[in-house]
Amino acid sequence: MADSTLDILNDLVKSAMKGGADAADAVAVDARSRGVSWRDGRMEDVEGSEGEDIGLRVMFGKKQAMVSTSDRRADSLKTLVGRTLDMAKAVPEDEFCGLAPADRLAHGPFPDLELYDETEVSAEMLRDIAEEAEDAARAVKGVTNSDGAGASAGSYGISLVTSHGFAGHYKGSSFSTSISAVAGEGTAMQRDYDYSSKRHFADLENPAKIGQKAGELAVALLNPGKPESKSMPLVFEPRVANSLLGHLLSAISGSSVARGTSFLKDLMGDAIFTGGITITDDPFIKRGLASKLFDGEGVAMTKTNLVEDGVLQSWLLNSAAARQLGLSVTGHASRGTSSPPGVSCSNLYMQAGPLSPSELMADISEGIYITSLIGMGVNGVTGDYSRGVGGFMIRNGEIAEAVSEFTIAGNLKDMFKALVPASDLHMKYASNAPSVRIDGMMVASA
Repeated sequence: MADSTLDILNDLVKSAMKGGADAADAVAVDARSRGVSWRDGRMEDVEGSEGEDIGLRVMFGKKQAMVSTSDRRADSLKTLVGRTLDMAKAVPEDEFCGLAPADRLAHGPFPDLELYDETEVSAEMLRDIAEEAEDAARAVKGVTNSDGAGASAGSYGISLVTSHGFAGHYKGSSFSTSISAVAGEGTAMQRDYDYSSKRHFADLENPAKIGQKAGELAVALLNPGKPESKSMPLVFEPRVANSLLGHLLSAISGSSVARGTSFLKDLMGDAIFTGGITITDDPFIKRGLASKLFDGEGVAMTKTNLVEDGVLQSWLLNSAAARQLGLSVTGHASRGTSSPPGVSCSNLYMQAGPLSPSELMADISEGIYITSLIGMGVNGVTGDYSRGVGGFMIRNGEIAEAVSEFTIAGNLKDMFKALVPASDLHMKYASNAPSVRIDGMMVASA
């Protein structure tokens, strides 16, 4: 076997085809990471990991099997091929399995998205970052402790080879800082957090700024009350507003639609949000946390409006879901080394609206500004939504006292229709939304 990962994968695919397979692909994920945990003024943990995983998928007609290994020795890879071939012959048929359409494969040259930073960050540097973040949090008046700070650095490589002509590779890096601060004592304690995650080390936010913000957020939550149980307007801050995008993605996953387990399964081409709302998936953002050059099946990716002017435009389709639904692949296949392709997005964001957050809530005489969500009370089949919530009252258009120990409830169909985005979109995460307002949801205190 040749030394390079692509050569190894190419040899695996060729060996599978020589063994009688009708089609095959091989994927490799090479990753390494280093991280430190810092708590109560001292080092709590230092972790490091390295992995070189390879997965081979082979198909005999409509039968497929996938086997993975982390052993790249020649005899182990030979065993991998034989085992995968034997398994593929023995499994039941899957009428929708197969490689992606050849005419949809990505071809280079690929753009330079600046996904990889070769900066080497030592454990000592990570320790100093985590220490600075915790020190800044604990320096905030009212902060009594921390749940710990952390800092990490990692890199990875993604490689894919298919029997019908695709071969591609890209690498990326990630650096992060996080801190969770505790304010108050005993049963009156409150927690909040902040973090920064970037592709390039130099882009990380200042750890002292992150620590200070986490501390201030925790102190602001002290001595919470409970809101009155009734219907009222809600404003989700960006940290929690992006969870609504996650519910949308689950509902437009091709596999969920094909199984009939999505509350949006019959609404392609319909207005599911109000006019003016656009939700975009963009794989080509430079230094984007979820940017990529090709999808998990080697399909070319494009910037796509999943929702445009409120109208649902696209499912998320890998080749299996596309065949099942009689549609074309969309470039949203995701891939690991031990299972067939799933689906995922790249950099997802709801485009900003025209109103600032203060303008968005200016006419709210009584409402709630939501900063945390608890639990996963979301029914993907019906869209019914119920979550535990923490945050602040809104009184006469201003953020007021902290509130906690209550739930909000509604249905995602109605919530999407009522949603109004603010102008404060910041591309901080892989999935991003501005503050959003939703009227008419039910609030119930515990």
